[in-house]
Amino acid sequence: MAMHGGGADGGRDGGGDGGVRLELSPTSASPLSIGEAESPEMRIRRLIAENPVVIFSRGSCCMCHVMKRLLATIGVHPTVIELAEDEVAALCDGSGGGASGAPALYIGGACVGGLESLVALHLGNKLVPKLVQVGALTNNDFIFSPPT
Repeated sequence: MAMHGGGADGGRDGGGDGGVRLELSPTSASPLSIGEAESPEMRIRRLIAENPVVIFSRGSCCMCHVMKRLLATIGVHPTVIELAEDEVAALCDGSGGGASGAPALYIGGACVGGLESLVALHLGNKLVPKLVQVGALTNNDFIFSPPT
């Protein structure tokens, strides 16, 4: 599992998705480290609870890329967790939010769903208030407005 971190600080690594890439390993002293006894389901629940905006993604998925770009355009740099194919099953089973695989977006610990759900929130002018509510975006950060 690879993780790209973002958040309100907008940390960048020079990559195309606007996140900072972190490799999670059992030997890391970081609070993001994975305990050897932690199951994939527990790890997923913990990451969802610890980060205001999380995208579970697959590297080769075009819908995942579009989701990341839409959020970056708004000014949000979510925590992006790239899943291996065997980890996608853990997301479906362990998220508790009804996600059916990657991409899966969580805002404020709640499952939003996939790309279609994200676009519906955005076009309904409900995405930005939700992001402001969880602290991922401030009213001053908002730089993009949906088409009318």
